[in-house]
Amino acid sequence: MPGDLVSAVNGTPIRDANQLRALIRNSPEIPMTWQILRASRAVTIVVTPKAEKQGEAVVGRVGAFIGAAPDTMSVQYGFTEGLARAVEKTWDISYMSLLAMGQMITGQVSLRNLNGPLAIADYAGKSAALGPLQFLSFLALISISLGVLNLLPLPVLDGGHLMYYLWEGLTGRPVPEKWWEVLQRAGVALLLVMMSVAFYNDVLHIFG
Repeated sequence: MPGDLVSAVNGTPIRDANQLRALIRNSPEIPMTWQILRASRAVTIVVTPKAEKQGEAVVGRVGAFIGAAPDTMSVQYGFTEGLARAVEKTWDISYMSLLAMGQMITGQVSLRNLNGPLAIADYAGKSAALGPLQFLSFLALISISLGVLNLLPLPVLDGGHLMYYLWEGLTGRPVPEKWWEVLQRAGVALLLVMMSVAFYNDVLHIFG
């Protein structure tokens, strides 16, 4: 709960958040007795960190923020500067999205980083719990990422239609119907594979 102070775990006094995080990480699926201070009352609860694979290791997670909330401040820009910063931020996110996709294709980044609707809904709920600004920022991130994905030159996406228009503009004739059908089927197959991988990763992330 927000504002709770963990004073001891299994009878061991807790000095700081780093010590508590280390205990959680090193205790996957192991029940732990926490002594906490909640609204000036001493409360004892049993917490069992959920096992989660991180690389080759298995660590414990409790699904809660450990430590004091970071200090934040609000900065307000004028219309022109705000628009310029929005365009710059959109470009940065688009570039990082394309870079991540390229690294997945070349094997530099694991396909486990590909998330689907279940993970998006999970992260949306977590961001909403942090406040409206964090939630809106998450929605903006998802919108930009989906926009970049939609502009990829895959036949069934808008980027694929742009590719057809480019071909027609350069050659003066439309894509042959036979090739159009082949490309459409290939595009659908590729999207189905991507969706299957993303859904599989979602299930592992949420229920694994």
